[in-house]
Amino acid sequence: MLAVPASAQTIERRPYGAMPDGTAVDLYTLANAGGMSVEIITLGGIVTALRVPDRAGRIDNVVLGLPKLQDYITDIAHFGALIGRYANRIANGRFTLDGTAYTLARNDGPNSLHGGTKGFDKKVWQAREAPGPEGQGLTLSLTSPDGEEGYPGTLSVQVTYHVTGRNELRIDYEARTDKPTVVNLTSHSYFNLAGEGTGDVLGNELTIQADQYTPIDATGIPTGELAPVAGTPFDFTKPAPVGARIRDGVQQIVFGRGYDHNFVLRRPADGSLTQAARVREPKTGRVLEVFTTEPGVQLYTGNFLNGTVVGSGGHTYRQGDAICLETQHFPDSPNKPSFPSTVLRPGDTYRTTTVYRFSTAE
Repeated sequence: MLAVPASAQTIERRPYGAMPDGTAVDLYTLANAGGMSVEIITLGGIVTALRVPDRAGRIDNVVLGLPKLQDYITDIAHFGALIGRYANRIANGRFTLDGTAYTLARNDGPNSLHGGTKGFDKKVWQAREAPGPEGQGLTLSLTSPDGEEGYPGTLSVQVTYHVTGRNELRIDYEARTDKPTVVNLTSHSYFNLAGEGTGDVLGNELTIQADQYTPIDATGIPTGELAPVAGTPFDFTKPAPVGARIRDGVQQIVFGRGYDHNFVLRRPADGSLTQAARVREPKTGRVLEVFTTEPGVQLYTGNFLNGTVVGSGGHTYRQGDAICLETQHFPDSPNKPSFPSTVLRPGDTYRTTTVYRFSTAE
């Protein structure tokens, strides 16, 4: 794919509405000259739309979203949002760090999920344009005070989005703290490469660069085991339809109500950006490749979409209507010493990068 000249990457801002307390919410549109554009609102850093061409040049929105600001304020499915302080689940809403026990909100059965009752997806972030080598990007900033949602330390977070000339959405995360804490940030877009509201994605061909995954208990918490994917419905080491084995009835699929599992990525020793997953939509030819510096990716097949949510295009969303590929550290890492650490200490900087690259194939 030919790169678009850097000068062709643009950014525009317009009002999107106001929060109940009057705080203004803006919408930023990042675009390149190749037909790709991304819309992001300052509430939760939510990606409300992401438009890319198919093999015939038709441009469609390929992420699920909601019609208006009020819907995002009350949303519990985290459509397109930044997730923090801790993406995914922490068992029983508690963890111990340096001998001190911390208690979190239990907002997912017995567990804490996606930062608690008012995570980063419910915050209005400060926005500024961010010049980069390929044109203007968008930086969102947030300060989370010590003790918010039970987490220790005042955490300063900065997330920068760029749309590149290679039809990529690049997201760079940074965070600093004044006390030891735990951090695990991600973006929670629901992808349907045939186009938002077009039906299920179970026929999409999926590859995940992982030989192991983390099995879960009945509440979605990893058992601590790193299990081989070989011979199981979790083997996406070679391209396979998302839904080919989702009805096999194995206990792990039952526990997740479909796929809702973390995969242990093959990673270079230097921790550099590497491919995590690839999705190909056969009808449109659209391809999504996910690259990350993170050790894991959560595969989620929209298992809690039950037809009660009306999306941005006027269609109802049902289970299997999208696929999430949430780059992350492993769930419940603060309670699993054998998992890669999510501890951030004063003087250190949390840095991760994820790139979503779009192309087409026959």
